[in-house]
Amino acid sequence: MKIKKQIFLILFLSVGSYLNAQITDAGIDSLVEYALSKFNVAGTAVGVVKDGKIIYAKGFGTTSVKSGKPVNEYTDFAIASNSKAFTTTALAILEQEGKIKWTDKVVDYIPEFRMYAPYVTENFNIEDLLTHRSGLGLGMGDLMIFPDGTDFTMEDIIRNFQYFKPVSAFRTKYDYDNLLYLVAGELVKRVSGMTWEDFITEKILKPLEMEHTYASLDRMKDKSNLALPHANSDSTLSLLSSFEPMVNGAAGGIYSNVTDLGKWMIMHLNNGAYGDSLENRLISEKNHYEMWKIHTVMDADRGPRYNSHFKGYGLGWVLTDVTGKMSVSHTGGLPGMLSRVVMIPDIKLGVVVLTNTSDDGAGVFYSVTRAIVDSYLGLDNNKWVDKFAAYFAMRQNKGDEVTGKVWDKVEEQVNNPVDTAAYVGVYRDNWFGNIEVYTKDGEIRIKCIRNPKLKGRMFFYNANTFAVKWDYKDMNADAFAMFTLDENGKAVGFKMKGISPNIDFSFDFQDLDLKRVE
Repeated sequence: MKIKKQIFLILFLSVGSYLNAQITDAGIDSLVEYALSKFNVAGTAVGVVKDGKIIYAKGFGTTSVKSGKPVNEYTDFAIASNSKAFTTTALAILEQEGKIKWTDKVVDYIPEFRMYAPYVTENFNIEDLLTHRSGLGLGMGDLMIFPDGTDFTMEDIIRNFQYFKPVSAFRTKYDYDNLLYLVAGELVKRVSGMTWEDFITEKILKPLEMEHTYASLDRMKDKSNLALPHANSDSTLSLLSSFEPMVNGAAGGIYSNVTDLGKWMIMHLNNGAYGDSLENRLISEKNHYEMWKIHTVMDADRGPRYNSHFKGYGLGWVLTDVTGKMSVSHTGGLPGMLSRVVMIPDIKLGVVVLTNTSDDGAGVFYSVTRAIVDSYLGLDNNKWVDKFAAYFAMRQNKGDEVTGKVWDKVEEQVNNPVDTAAYVGVYRDNWFGNIEVYTKDGEIRIKCIRNPKLKGRMFFYNANTFAVKWDYKDMNADAFAMFTLDENGKAVGFKMKGISPNIDFSFDFQDLDLKRVE
């Protein structure tokens, strides 16, 4: 233990040595090693580009705790929502080919598209698909794609928007959305005649020579250098299954590595131009500006360190200012896979961090990207690794306290007689479909018909409320089921909500309105 503490101290001192100086390769090595000593992550990879060149690309840790194979600069990770900028780039290409305009109405290309109100449907344009200003709540409808393995089709997704209830007025508020990016991928298909995956491959990956990047996992023939997803539970890493492809990859389907993403960042830092002498152009400067222009206003982080004045969402990118310079970034997350890309165009800097472990991976990608960027901004060492480690520990403890109290209360009720027959039945939500409550071997259980991974046991909690412990364990998604009874004490419907305050927003149980149909 004493030797381990001494190693941490040496790493910490090395990280601290770049005060007010651009970080060196050795400094990044020390920074990442220190981050890995504070966060329980199977593997990570870091890439840095500066002035049109990849100046750092390196892997750390393992692709899998089972194989122990080391991560390198070509190891592919799921980049999740960092795929969204590829979708907006695809649309930019179609725009400059004269096949679409950013303000074209979606119904002109997808006539069956229906939103929650006729006015919204009639006026919803292509940019609205990309800017998280639809009026819908955070992650609304994500249960159709999350967890993976559902049977919802693109036709289902397009049709179901009409059943969602808005939480704000159209185009007035930022609320992150995945499903509308899937619609954008479908629009790419209908306009180009190519699947989203084919379009991304032919029009973006091949020109940029991103030779080891794949528009979906099933296109990767050689998986020998693939990072596998992990979960961190009670400081123990467990291997997860790779996330199955969605109806298309437009919201989060790409697999890539820090070397290829270096090429991607260099193109963006040159406003759409690429090649040794920037002789080629992937997207026009005008369209690149459109992508890096605020379309939806967000709350700026107005602390003194970065002195930020604005923040907003462009087309697939988060935009803000840091110490007077523009910052362009995005994160991505799937079970066991996390990514972050940050670019500072004014100084031609780009940083990417990829990890293959849920929750702790976010601590790594935030702290490492911030520390590297800060060094180029001339800022002092803010000890980001320690601060994020403390924050994530506090967040985890608070979540554990909440969920612990729930399951303690469930244990107290174990001998309470419950008339389970009053709750057994089939319930339907307009967009999510049927959920069945049934008994088996003396237990009351629940299963979501169209999302088969969501099934589990129900435990009496209080009054007409049960706590649901899902069989699915890749992420903590346990939920309350709160029933409404008729005058005879029989359940006629129920609503749901997540138990943990740290539940991923894609488990949007709160958006379900289930009514008994059997």
